[in-house]
Formats: sequence, structure tokens, C-alpha cells
Amino acid sequence: MQNPYALSGKNTLRCQIAFAIMLSGATAAQAASDPSNEKTVEPLLLSPTVVTAVQQSSPLIIIADPKDARQPIPASDAGDYLKTIPGFSAIRSGGTNGDPVLRGMFGSRLNLLVNDGQMLGACPNRMDAPSSYIAPETFDLLTVIKGPQTVLWGPGASAGTVRFERQPEQFEEPDSRLHASVLGGSHGRFDKLVDGAVGNADGYIRFAGNDARSDDYSDGNGDTVPSRYSKWNTDLAIGWTPDDDTLLELSAGRGDGEARYAGRGMDGTQFARESLGLLFEKSALGVIDKLEARVYYNYADHIMDNFRLRQPDPTSMMPMPMASQVDRRTVGGRIAATLNWTDLEWVSGVDALRSEHRKRASSYNMMSDTFTDADQFAWDKDAVMRNYGLFSELTWHRSDLDRVITGARLDRASTKDFRDSITSMGMSRANPTAGQTRSDTLPSGFARYEHDMAESPTTFYAGIGHVQRFPDYWELFSPSIAPAGDLNAFDGIRPEKTTQLDIGAQYNGPRLQTWVSGYVGQVRDYIQLSYGTNMMGMRTSQADNVDARILGGELGMRYELDANWTGDATLAYAWGKNSSSGQPLPQMPPLETRLGLNYQQANWSAGALWRVVAEQNRIDEGKGNVVGQDVSDSSGFGIFSINGAYRLSENAKLSVGVDNLFDKAYAEHLNLAGNSAFGYPADPVAINEPGRTLWAKMDFDF
Repeated sequence: MQNPYALSGKNTLRCQIAFAIMLSGATAAQAASDPSNEKTVEPLLLSPTVVTAVQQSSPLIIIADPKDARQPIPASDAGDYLKTIPGFSAIRSGGTNGDPVLRGMFGSRLNLLVNDGQMLGACPNRMDAPSSYIAPETFDLLTVIKGPQTVLWGPGASAGTVRFERQPEQFEEPDSRLHASVLGGSHGRFDKLVDGAVGNADGYIRFAGNDARSDDYSDGNGDTVPSRYSKWNTDLAIGWTPDDDTLLELSAGRGDGEARYAGRGMDGTQFARESLGLLFEKSALGVIDKLEARVYYNYADHIMDNFRLRQPDPTSMMPMPMASQVDRRTVGGRIAATLNWTDLEWVSGVDALRSEHRKRASSYNMMSDTFTDADQFAWDKDAVMRNYGLFSELTWHRSDLDRVITGARLDRASTKDFRDSITSMGMSRANPTAGQTRSDTLPSGFARYEHDMAESPTTFYAGIGHVQRFPDYWELFSPSIAPAGDLNAFDGIRPEKTTQLDIGAQYNGPRLQTWVSGYVGQVRDYIQLSYGTNMMGMRTSQADNVDARILGGELGMRYELDANWTGDATLAYAWGKNSSSGQPLPQMPPLETRLGLNYQQANWSAGALWRVVAEQNRIDEGKGNVVGQDVSDSSGFGIFSINGAYRLSENAKLSVGVDNLFDKAYAEHLNLAGNSAFGYPADPVAINEPGRTLWAKMDFDF
């Protein structure tokens, strides 16, 4: 797919800013000429601010509105959005589709849900991470639960749980609503979004769609970084509400896109998505306060190649055109009941998931110089994964000031290996685990105590959790070398077992809001990948189980200096050690702080964000995860950005910003090295982030 906006990005931004200035001028003139404005103050719906720091909402929980304008430039996907939350970072490889990391933990340790269902990617190296299929602004609510402190939302969430949700519509009478936005920015960035609904007391229809595009960006040195992308999504929901206590909703969605990556040997030329869902909710059933049943179907069809968005590198191991197509079909469901008594709330239920992975690859005949694309071959199923879970979570309001929250979960997880052959050391050989199934029964649980102080708006909490996580597809099927003494990774990699203590406090005063959260944990059989090169110059990877220790924390504050000025700050630190080898745990983000200052008066605001990241020299070279590895120390940096917002009317808001104001050249620590196809040297060189970036965003709500 060719980007039709590639030559018009700058003109688009100029037109958008000019339009916003003319509109704001007209609005101001109308307000000045209308004498009634001096007497009547109409309710204002849109907050004239740009979010620079997402603060914690309650102990261990962050709740945010993904539609809010925020800095840096509003997100292109879920990973892009999450990295602005304290404790999160992302493994970067270009302009979009970075893989989110929470407290240094990656992959299925972070349970990422879309409307409480899993949308799993298909690429063996997570080019299409689950977050790449999520357009944040099309959702109503983002909830983050840090640590192993819930059992309600699926298995294996040792690092945390992330939920992107679309809320059911509520109409008392025939009515409609509409949210729309348009964004223009440097490097040809141009996003469009519409999210609307119509309905009445008996039901509703909701449509959400977005289109996001960008050209290659320039770093602080003025060098072009291959990072072009385009993506779109459409989602439809039809809800039936025969009474105030009943909801039946059918949803469906599709999407696609492409992205080229400076840090990979192939680009993603298809990110096709199909989604279906059915939700039933019934409230006020006597002792049962709420009954929920949900089933979902998510399908990802992903194509990677080295010739549609780049030229094959003649000096690489892939000098000829190559393509690979992979897909993943995930079907799941959940039934849960919420029971309420005077001092107790109990949520209990079951969930299930089945995920099937297939692949096919192109071929190239060197003798005849003939290329046959992947879609000319039959699909080859290589894995089917299943999980059946039973969960229960109890909240006891011991008093008006004390709460005890406990939960337990039991999962039965299994995977079947359908591969007839595997490739190791550049050679294909019979698969010793062909047709085999491995399974485990895995318990998890937690207990947390929360106390509100009587004389102060302060909450303290302490919780301990234990999670046993079955190895995911990438850990069982991607490594090319077997662990020592085992047939392959499928045969040898054991489930991961995390025990973690979380403590913290939160203060919500009239002018000052502050919070701190800390954790310390022990991970038995932590799954770590080691990378190397064989005698033929091919990259190799090997998964192993090691023991690890982790600790760290986050803190944040927001202080109203006066009626107009507000300051905010956040700090995040993660530390890990491989107890088996004595080396640092790889792929750990460095210490990071964000300092924000905002001025707001009536319908406008102005703000600044200073992001400061420390150097990271605690690395284990050649070790990492299925996406990235530690290649070298990284330098610290500081990035200064400014923003402004103006509420043009009750229904329209303009937000503008300049990210990386001083055009600094810098690279994130969690970063893939530049690929030689784009001229990067053989020695690993981190990919630089965008230089100075201008953006403007218009929001409309009716």
C-alpha cells in the first residue's frame, strides 16, 4: 500500500493550523460581539489541557481516558500510549508498533486485553505485537493494574493487566453523540478518527473508525529513519437494552496496515485484523448483583517481506526477495458473577481460550531467478494453545477504613506441537516433538490489605501475589537452539513462577495529590533468551530458565500552585538480577522522570514537559527476550517539549505541541539495532528517535 499523503503531509499541517486559527478567531469575535456572554456561562464539555503525566487513580490502579490529547504526539497504537504511563516503556524499532514493557517485564507477563478479550499477534518475533492492533482513541477507558494483584482477567499476568474498553452506550430517549478528531504533524503525520452512536432506551448502534499515517521521520541529526506506516480500523457495535438491567451487545471489527522498520530485516506489509464479540450482562438478580457472559473471536493475518517497502540487502543473509505470512486465530470466552453483601463483594467465574497459529513462506529459485510469493502455498499449522481458568476474588470491607482483597485462580494450560520439521543452525531436521502435547495445572493468587487514615486523605496498602505462567508461543516456538539437555524449547522450557510483594501509599488532598508504589519479587524459572551467530553467520536464539530477582517502583505527584498553575512529576525505576549467573537481568529500562508545568485560564492552557532518562549500564550483552537483546550501554538524555490547547467552543478544542523542542539526537535503551538494508553499520547502532516534531489536533464532541 502506497501512502497517498506522503507528499502532502506538510501542506496538510499548514492547512489544519490555518483552519484552526481562522476558526478560533471567528469564535472569539462572536463571543466579543454577543453581550449575553457576560451574563451566561454555558457548561464547557472539553477540558482545554494536554496530558503530560498520567497519575495513579487508586492503589496499584491507573485509569485514563485514551481520547485525551497528550504529549508526546498522540499515540498511533497501544504501546505508544502506554509508554507515557510511569513504569511503562517500549521496545522501539521505528515509528510505530513498539512492544510495551512494564517494570522491565515483557510479553505475556503483561496481560493486554481489548474489551476483555485477547488479540494475539502472529509474528514469531512479535513484529505485530498485540498492542499494534489497538487504536487507543477508539476506546473509552484504559485501566492498568500493576503487579500480580488481580486474578479476574486471564492467566499469567505477573507484571500487570491492561484493559482497553468500549463502554456500552446509554440513551434515555432517541438521541445521538459524535466524537471526531483530526491530527496533523511533522513527517507527514495525518490521523483521522470518528466515533459516534445513535440509540434510544431500547438499544443503540455505535461506529468507530480511524486512519493513521506517517512518513519516515528525521532524527535530531537530520538523518532519515525508516519508519513509514499507515493503518486503519473500523468497529461496529449493536446493543439491545430491553430494560435497565439487561444488555446484549454484538460487535464486529476489521483493520489493516503496513509499517517499515529501521530495526528489522523485514517490514510488515499486512496487519489484517478481524474481530467478533458477543456480550450479555444482567443485573439485579437477587443476591447476584451482576452476571456477565462474553465470547470473542480475534484473527490476525500478518505478512512480512523485504521488498515491498525496501530493497533487499545484497550483503545480508536475505539478498533475494523473501516473504512470510503468518496468522493466528483466537477464540475465547468468560462467564463471571458478582455477588454483594453488606461488607463483602465476591466475583467468581471461568474463562477459556483457544489459539491456533499457522504459517507459510515464499520461495526463490536462484537458477531461474523466479520468486513465488507466500500466498501461493498452503498453510502449515504449527501450534494450538489452550487455557481453561477458574477464578474467584473477594473484597471484605472490614470497616469504613480497612479493606482486604484476596483472589485465587487455577489454570489448565496446554500446547500441541504440529511441526513436522524445525530449522536449527540453518539446517532443517525432523522435529523430535512433532505431534506432542504438553500441559500444566498452574495456581495463582494474591492477598492485599488497604487502610484509609481517619484524619488524612491517605491510603496505605500492602499486597503479596504469586503467579505461575505457562510459556507463550514465542518462547516455545521461536528459539532456534534447544536448551541444554533438551530436545527443543517446546520440550525444555518450564513455566515461570513469580512471587511479588507490592507496597505503597496515596494522598489525595485539595491541592496536592501524590502516590508511591514499590515492589520486590522473586522469579523462579524466568524465561530468558540468548542470542549469537553460528558459523554460517546466521543469527541464533536459545531460551533458558533462570532464577531472577526484581525490584523497583514509581512515584508521582500533582500540585496546584494557585488557581492557574499546576505542576506534576513522576519517577519510575526498575531493577533486575539474574540470580543464576549473577549478571543483570537484560532489557531493563533505565531510571526515568517526567516533570510537567501547566498554566490554565478559562478556555486555554499552556504547558511544558521535561523528560529526563538516566544512562543504563546494567546490561547482559547478547541476552534478552524474543524481540530485543542488550547490545551496549545507553546514554542518558533530556527532552523538552511544549504544548498548548484552546477550547474554541463547547464542542471543539484545538491542541498543539512541539515535541523535542531543541531537536536533540537520542535513542531509547530498549531499542533494536538499525538494519543494514537501510545503511546502518554491521556493528549494532541504536535507532534514534524523532527530532523536533510539530503537531496540531482538533477534537469535536457533539
